Amino acid sequence: MASGSGMKILLVVAVALVDADNRVLIAQRPEGKNLAGLWEFPGGKLEPGERPEESLIRELKEELGIDVKEACLAPLTFASHAYPDFHLLMPLYICRRWEGTVTSREGQALKWVRANKLRDYPMPPADEPLIPHLISAL
Repeated sequence: MASGSGMKILLVVAVALVDADNRVLIAQRPEGKNLAGLWEFPGGKLEPGERPEESLIRELKEELGIDVKEACLAPLTFASHAYPDFHLLMPLYICRRWEGTVTSREGQALKWVRANKLRDYPMPPADEPLIPHLISAL
C-alpha cells in the first residue's frame, strides 16, 4: 500500500463544556504558544497509552481544575485538518456535567460564549469547522 507523504498525524482531543445557560467554554492560547491569541476548546495531546477520554479528564483537571467523569463525555464530532508539517485529528466531545468550578489554572483567558457567537472569536483553522456542529447540537 502506498504510504503517501508520510505526514505525521497528531491526535489532540478537545471538549465543548456546556453550562446550564447553554454557553460553551473557550480558552485563549497564551503568548509564547503556537497560534497564541487564538481561542480554542479546552483539551490537549494524548500521552502515550492514554485513551482520548482519559486524556480529557486529565487535561480538564490540569487546565481548569474540574473533575469530569468519563460517562459525562459524549463524542460529538471531529476535526481533520492538514497543517503544513502535520495532520491534526481532533475528536470533539461535549460535556454538561462536572464537579468543581472552572478556573484558569495556566493563566489562559476563559470565556463562556453562545454557540452562534463562537465565530466572533478567532480560532485555529482546525477548530472553525466544529462550530456548525455545536450550533446544531445546542
